Amino acid sequence: MTKIFSDATRVAHAGRAPAQNNGLVNPPVEHASTILFSSLAELDDRAKNKLKPGNVNYGRQGTPARFAFEDAIAELEGGDDACVTSSGLAAITTALLAFVAAGDHILVSDSVYTPTRLFCDHFLKKMGVETTYYDPGGDISPLMTGRTTVVFAESPGSLTFDIQDIPALAQRAHDGGAVVILDNTWGTPLYCKPFDLGVDVSVHAGTKYIVGHSDAMLGLIITTSAQSIAIRRSADHLGQCVGPDDIYLAQRGLRTLAVRLKQHHTSGLHIAQWLEQHPRVSRVLHPALPHHPGHTIWKRDFKGACGLFSVILDHHYDRAALGAMIDQMELFGLGYSWGGYESLILPEPPIRTVTNWTPEGTLVRLHIGLEDPDDLKHDLGAGFDRLCTGNRK
Repeated sequence: MTKIFSDATRVAHAGRAPAQNNGLVNPPVEHASTILFSSLAELDDRAKNKLKPGNVNYGRQGTPARFAFEDAIAELEGGDDACVTSSGLAAITTALLAFVAAGDHILVSDSVYTPTRLFCDHFLKKMGVETTYYDPGGDISPLMTGRTTVVFAESPGSLTFDIQDIPALAQRAHDGGAVVILDNTWGTPLYCKPFDLGVDVSVHAGTKYIVGHSDAMLGLIITTSAQSIAIRRSADHLGQCVGPDDIYLAQRGLRTLAVRLKQHHTSGLHIAQWLEQHPRVSRVLHPALPHHPGHTIWKRDFKGACGLFSVILDHHYDRAALGAMIDQMELFGLGYSWGGYESLILPEPPIRTVTNWTPEGTLVRLHIGLEDPDDLKHDLGAGFDRLCTGNRK
């Protein structure tokens, strides 16, 4: 009987085939555009099957190294197929466009990643697709229509870290004939298994934890077999392509994902608990904290937490005060994205159009990297001391 290995083991081995690559531990980098065929019959056969996973037809549609990485991700996530894209946003837009046409209606979580919202509000609206935003803590059933083709969820929600009951949401979406897409970037393929929760399509910004070193752009779409061709056709029509060096960096980062996530989880939760006691912090928005409104569902559906969460400060501070706090930080960098080895800080107000979001203070998002947590606490503490000298709104 074949042993079923743990994720920690599979993340080190999935998608690798040294025996097929002259013993090389890692799949080699493959720079390719034109693929030559031995005969017209072979060209015709590969062209006919160009969307089939593993079929080498043209560089844009994939090379063996890319297919090996996709196989690894699909195995870890629990899906049947995976498709890489040029960025996390490209994964989101490619997945959405696979299932919508003019006149369709979609439901999107009100706590969704802002670029997803902008794509829905501008691009999809222009092509005649209607978007309704739903309360991430509410029931979507009353919002479903005969035209609803997609329910797009994100759990935890961007910036505010709302946890959704994905199995319940998926059941209601499927009852109405809609496909469920989940942005699983925060959970990663190791800490959340979307297909066990009833999801049809999972998307990731591989740029974050999978790459893990803030040096490559990459998106991922993982699907059930029923949705695989629709996703691959959408990616092909949109010209989605990832460079071979980024593929290599992603598959290399994947091998250390399990050990990195353990540290992000431990350090992130440690600092979140410390921040709960700090006088400059009103609330900590971290799903692994027992007081978090979605903690019970998080414990049911997730195996761990990454290093990303938010805090609500004790007051609303103006940009000058926030600058006094942030500009002189030694370890926390100021920048977008997250998931790398370095810690980041970002004051960013969430956009809400359905649910009421009126926090008592400024929201600041933190990514806790791989530095010593005590050093990070010192950096944050010094920043809070500088904040005290700033201005409140």
